Amino acid sequence: MIGMTRVVLSLGGSILFPTLETHTLRTYAPVLTKLSESVDLFVVVGGGGEARRYIQAARSTGADEAFCDEIGILVTRLNAMLLAGALGEAAIPRVALSPGEAMEYAGRGKIVVMGGVTPAQTTDAVAAVLAERARADLLVNLTSVDGIYSADPKKDPGARRYSRLTPQELLDIVGCGGMEAGSNTVVDMVAAKVVQRSRIPLLVLDGRDPGILEDALFSGRELGTIVTGDKKSPLPFRKIRSP
Repeated sequence: MIGMTRVVLSLGGSILFPTLETHTLRTYAPVLTKLSESVDLFVVVGGGGEARRYIQAARSTGADEAFCDEIGILVTRLNAMLLAGALGEAAIPRVALSPGEAMEYAGRGKIVVMGGVTPAQTTDAVAAVLAERARADLLVNLTSVDGIYSADPKKDPGARRYSRLTPQELLDIVGCGGMEAGSNTVVDMVAAKVVQRSRIPLLVLDGRDPGILEDALFSGRELGTIVTGDKKSPLPFRKIRSP
């Protein structure tokens, strides 16, 4: 595995688990398994709608936001465990509980899976920190929109989608997102700041179609939004080759 391109995926819980009954594990598992034949792969799984249901239940009892965060983290780890099970022999069978533990599992030719780590930190931020710790070549955020927009495209039909941004431009767009437990934004402020300091390119893709991930990395076409320091340079992860 030495010398392989290293990729960290932030896989939104709403993509993988719209609900437990409508999960996309069976469609994502073969895509991730194939990708792991070409790259050293880490996957951070979000909580999605199920985490928000648990968090709302906790709030209804009067629980504070820190407690609600801890509930959400547990759900992301359950989601991650389900993904590891679906991946079978392609993945490390244990969910990493920290970036340090994820690094202990790295380099074995298997996918490393983890969920949330710290209260008040989204799994996007966890993925960004893991990418920095792993010295990844690329961070990919798989979400429910096809890139980063100037405004919420679900609310503003005139919102503009960006094909490329600098890290500072991303920070300007992100602004001050919600910090409450279960908050859901395309990229949160902490993740954006880690992307800026680490200088690791970020690719934001529509994860509702698992095939887009393979297409974006192997076809040479520019899909979604790429966040990189030099918007005019060739995409910095084109050394990835299809198996």
